[in-house]
Amino acid sequence: MKKNIVVILSCIAVFTQGLAQQTTPISKADVIAQVNENNNALKISEQEFLEAKADYQQTRAVFLPNITASHTGIVTTNPLMAFGSKLNQGILTQNDFNPNLLNNPDQVQNFATVVEVQQPLINVDGIFKRKAARASMEAMSLKSQRTQDYLTFEVDKAYMQLQLAYKAVSVLEKATQAAQANLQLAQNRLKQGYLQQADLLNVEVRVNEVQNQLQTAKSNVHNASNYLSFLMNDKDFVVYQPSDSLSLNTIAAKAISLSENRADIQAMQLATTAYEAANKADKMSFLPRLNAFGSYELYDENLFQASANGYVVGAQLSWDIFKGSQRIGQYQKSKASLEKSKQEYEQYVSQSQLELNKAQRMLTDAENKLKLSELALSQSKEALRIRTNRFKEGLEKTSDLLNAETQVSQKELEYYQTIFEFNYAQAYLNYLTKTE
Repeated sequence: MKKNIVVILSCIAVFTQGLAQQTTPISKADVIAQVNENNNALKISEQEFLEAKADYQQTRAVFLPNITASHTGIVTTNPLMAFGSKLNQGILTQNDFNPNLLNNPDQVQNFATVVEVQQPLINVDGIFKRKAARASMEAMSLKSQRTQDYLTFEVDKAYMQLQLAYKAVSVLEKATQAAQANLQLAQNRLKQGYLQQADLLNVEVRVNEVQNQLQTAKSNVHNASNYLSFLMNDKDFVVYQPSDSLSLNTIAAKAISLSENRADIQAMQLATTAYEAANKADKMSFLPRLNAFGSYELYDENLFQASANGYVVGAQLSWDIFKGSQRIGQYQKSKASLEKSKQEYEQYVSQSQLELNKAQRMLTDAENKLKLSELALSQSKEALRIRTNRFKEGLEKTSDLLNAETQVSQKELEYYQTIFEFNYAQAYLNYLTKTE
């Protein structure tokens, strides 16, 4: 049994040494920098903003002209088009008014170059659509900012998880050493006849338990490192070593209240503004539109020539008086979307307040738990010291020593877990109350 334990401990030592050699040091500032540069969620958010920006740029059509150019060539014997083509080319003669030629013209070819301009003058529904697109673009910008805030918070949590994983490894490595020392002491006492075989087996079981816990803790180091790699979009998935260890972090106190200036809440407000503008646009679609138009035309019987020209300038007032029930249905739909958006905003604010209240209680509970876990750790260490001394003198049972040793490891792990919970609660509160 002793030989097997030595072999197991040797394997763990080799694994630990390999882990140390392959780790990559990293600081939280480095992680944040890499996340801001490479994270896929941020890149997706940026492209969503660019999409909204492009939609807004399209609404410039409500102010800017539409300009087209074309070059058309025809060959015809149609009486009307033949006469009109000659008229546009400016080549009509007296003979062309001969009724026989008018009714049965010779083949005529005509090439026309036309430049057309359409300029919107009054387009009220288009103006409100532009306002809706602008509000959507600004909402997407705030959403992108909130995504970055969330990733910063997520980096805080992931980095603390990595620190906690290394603390667990450190605690369990010390527990393994202590368990091994107790095993050696128990083996000596067994040889001297002061200890029974059953007590030695209990000590060996304790050694195996600690070794299993240590292996799990090292796996947690890999898991935490992989999550950091995911956040940084690092495909190598190396094992990271935090540049600083887990410690109590107290953030400067500030007023804890839900603010409407938080980026995501502002984005929800702008989304409602966009729905309101869209609803007004559907309402204004019942009004007439005024557009100006003009064209400059060049004609010739030869390709790309311009022996004659002319222009047309005018304005058009158009009014779609009735389009079935399409516009009425669209207006009713946008009105329902607006009311839905208002309800979603109220629900989101209420849910955010709920999360904030829970986070405040989480911080209070973690603070109280931190004091108790620190005291419990101190007491368990003192109890282990006393029982270890009594065990060496043969005054303490093996089971009591093992229980005390187990309790110290548990309390130390609980203490660091409580530090993590306290730091996490502060970081979460900071995220929930972060404003512009």
